[in-house]
Amino acid sequence: MKRIIGLVAICVLSLGVSVRAQAPQEPPKPGPELKRVAYFGGNWKEAGTAHLGAVGGPEGKYSSTSNWAWMSGGFFMVAHMDMTTSMGASKALGVMGYDPESKMYTYQEFDSTGETFMAKGSVSGDTWTWNSESMMGGKMMKTRVMIKEVSKTEYNFKMESSQDGKTWATGFESTFTKAAAAPAK
Repeated sequence: MKRIIGLVAICVLSLGVSVRAQAPQEPPKPGPELKRVAYFGGNWKEAGTAHLGAVGGPEGKYSSTSNWAWMSGGFFMVAHMDMTTSMGASKALGVMGYDPESKMYTYQEFDSTGETFMAKGSVSGDTWTWNSESMMGGKMMKTRVMIKEVSKTEYNFKMESSQDGKTWATGFESTFTKAAAAPAK
């Protein structure tokens, strides 16, 4: 009898361990680094100058509006952008997140002219630095973007390009201003 009770106890304990092992796990939670991305949330207006002569494009003023919001789950912030440059109007979709494996922020952008841009970045204090490499006209082009937070409602943006990683040409310089939220009805 003691043997049967012992076997039953072992079976019950094994069943409990098995059920616990099969219990659904909680969904992953965003890491603390993503709190830093929240700075970009909301509606922004951009005004700037394109210095595209170095890469064969027209010089001129440009502007954009963007709306950044968290994707469900809180791992990525997504932007819908409308831009007007000296080359015309375009739209873009941007996605910003954080890669815990590389310990780098990530940014991907896709626009209505067929261009894509992917970069990895870091933040130190109030300054974000993003770096990317891509083929342009059959040549490898390095791109870096610097974003300087001026206040909670303004930041400066500068994009530079280089073929050799030593000599940099400014492509875009602008200021983003956070638009006031629409009043509640």
